[in-house]
Amino acid sequence: MAWPGWSAPWLWVAGCGLLLLVLVLLVSPRSCRARRTLRGLLMARSKRLLFRIGYSLYTRTWLGYLFYRQQLRRARNRYPKGHSRTQPRLFNGVKVLPIPVLSDNYSYLIIDTQARLAVVVDPSDPQAVQASIEKEGVNLVAILCTHKHWDHSGGNRDLSRRHQDCRVYGSPQDGIPYLTHPLCHQDVVSVGRLQIRALATPGHTQGHLVYLLDGEPYKGPSCLFSGDLLFLSGCGRTFEGTAETMLSSLDTVLGLGDDTLLWPGHEYAEENLGFAGVVEPENLARERKMQWVQRQRMERKSTCPSTLGEERSYNPFLRTHCLVLQEALGPGPGPTGDDGYSRAELLEKLRRLKDLHKSK
Repeated sequence: MAWPGWSAPWLWVAGCGLLLLVLVLLVSPRSCRARRTLRGLLMARSKRLLFRIGYSLYTRTWLGYLFYRQQLRRARNRYPKGHSRTQPRLFNGVKVLPIPVLSDNYSYLIIDTQARLAVVVDPSDPQAVQASIEKEGVNLVAILCTHKHWDHSGGNRDLSRRHQDCRVYGSPQDGIPYLTHPLCHQDVVSVGRLQIRALATPGHTQGHLVYLLDGEPYKGPSCLFSGDLLFLSGCGRTFEGTAETMLSSLDTVLGLGDDTLLWPGHEYAEENLGFAGVVEPENLARERKMQWVQRQRMERKSTCPSTLGEERSYNPFLRTHCLVLQEALGPGPGPTGDDGYSRAELLEKLRRLKDLHKSK
């Protein structure tokens, strides 16, 4: 892969300034406070200059790849068998196998069990994915990448080289490494009896896609592989878009059926449900789900999948149309507060509150 270069001289200056700031904070005698300060800077709103510089370095230069490789080494040492214990779901001739990778990511191996053909979604750790392929005894023919971030695309090179007939799918707008087959909204990838539709869901990145496995061919529930758009009781950050963009993308998946299984890109369930309890403390559906999630996590068991029907009942980022949520967040942003929030404003406020909750 040809590494993208610096697009403008200001990135050199800004990048050096950012690195100097990081070093000053980390060597400060008050190191704990310095790390909290640094974390606060990195969690700031995406429009702030320091965040934009750091994000540009991560996504547009070789520094992002080096950071990913460091993440990969640390996670393999800390979690030699994966960060969570997962269970596959077997339908009529179709198997969905979650693969725990890095510190909290999931890749997914989708298998046509009769044809012994497989597709992998977001293979961030090629070693873990390859081990699952060999254990299942299948032939990998396609990689489906939701977006360009290294923790979702880092295994594209190794796997596509190892499996010579393997195609790499994703959005042409996103700069996905080793992309061979660009996809647009509503395009369908067919592998054996697997029919997988790409849905454009920009916001987290400009070209973010989610993938919907059609349940009709195997007479089972459809499966949504949501990358960093939607998590159990949460949603992704808006790095390359606006609140309106993200809201439109969330509405895209809200139009799917209640029985659709949600397979997210990260294990964030316990943290997300904790925040949902701050926003809607009397939501009984959230409370029941939280109790189940806590039991799962005590045994390091995975919490996926949930269903979109469940998510509608407790995920605050999917409930911006609900009056109870608007009332819980207080008066609107206007001079009198009587006008209330638009759904996009509500989504933006939820995101800010989530950041504050996480930093405590």
